[in-house]
Amino acid sequence: MIKSFTTFLHSEDGAAVVDMTMLMAALVGLALAVSATVSNGMEDLSGDLSTTMIDHDVNPAF
Repeated sequence: MIKSFTTFLHSEDGAAVVDMTMLMAALVGLALAVSATVSNGMEDLSGDLSTTMIDHDVNPAF
């Protein structure tokens, strides 16, 4: 990745700019999709944990 980035910086082709732009856009899209999926999963898990803790009785003689 670092080698391709340094090659991009030293390249004077217009095609390299288009390729790198498309690659970065794809990576940003992937990162957004992954973060949305993880966020939804965390909301579900935290809701389940909350329900479990509310339904659990604590023994006062602990």
